[in-house]
Amino acid sequence: MLKQVDVLVVGLGPAGGAAASAAASAGLSVLAIERKHQIGVPVQCAEFIPLPIGRYAQTAGVLQQRISGMTSHLPTGLNATSALPGLMVDRAAFDQALAQQAVAQGAELWGECRLVRLDAQRCCAVVNTPTGATEITYRLLIAADGPHSSVAASLNLPALETVYSRQYTVPLHKPLENTEVWLSADFPGGYAWLFPSGMRANLGAGADKRFTHDLKQPLDALHHSLIEQGIVGADIISLTGGLIPVGGLRAELVLGNILFVGDAAGLTHPITGAGIAAAVASGELAGEAAAHYLQEHQREALVDYENEIRERYTPSLQHALARRRQRDEDWQTGMNDAQHRQAWIAFPEYFEEVL
Repeated sequence: MLKQVDVLVVGLGPAGGAAASAAASAGLSVLAIERKHQIGVPVQCAEFIPLPIGRYAQTAGVLQQRISGMTSHLPTGLNATSALPGLMVDRAAFDQALAQQAVAQGAELWGECRLVRLDAQRCCAVVNTPTGATEITYRLLIAADGPHSSVAASLNLPALETVYSRQYTVPLHKPLENTEVWLSADFPGGYAWLFPSGMRANLGAGADKRFTHDLKQPLDALHHSLIEQGIVGADIISLTGGLIPVGGLRAELVLGNILFVGDAAGLTHPITGAGIAAAVASGELAGEAAAHYLQEHQREALVDYENEIRERYTPSLQHALARRRQRDEDWQTGMNDAQHRQAWIAFPEYFEEVL
């Protein structure tokens, strides 16, 4: 089979959905492919979004609850609560709503499809579909396929630096209005979290495999402690995990007529692992750039996309990366409260200049 489109979007997370919608709304022919059977499933996310992208949580079934702040627990037992308002969403429903918005704008979506070969010179991708291999020719490609991007691998680009995570969905005994974070040597290179969502919560942790390969034992210990405190129940409703890019932006976000967005671009925050807002924003910008480039023949549109992303995100990502590198050194000798305060966004020390 042979398929021809203006824009091929690889991956239908928030970045891919936003990109497909923006490009299709401009009148381009758009095909978005997703390797999963069901978009957004399984969920590999704590499901928190900041208020500025709350407009994307208006579809029925997406918004689960509002969050007021964050309580950060330090190794000595001290804790601090900060105002960090946001929303807890059903991440699968969130991704699906963005994809359906793309469909409403005229995009075509293919599920259970995997990119198996990319010929960037010929602008041709071979995709395995449930009915067999299909060759897709495109005028522009948007890579929205996560930290282990198959597009990046096809172009022989270096792999992104990642940490790994493990997460349980557990029942809550009473509603909570704050997220909870634990900074501890039990989770080196990362942290643990409890993010409430109605009468359930996502209890998870991330860590750097250079420092530990065992997240189950410390996460189970935290789970047991919260059970004893009467905060959560013993049941594990679901279990998930995944990789989170923490090394900052790729060296190049645009290669010819291929644009990288979201996690595939390295837009995830190197300290918190947050990436949904940047994914949506980069996807929209990429879709708009595609329209300017293909319809209005603005040759500089793709360069403008990269410049806009770098201007918007480089300062915060570089600061976070510097804090992460400093923290990596501190893990070797054991981090105290003061060092954790410097390395975590809830504390004013984090925003001081990194020496």
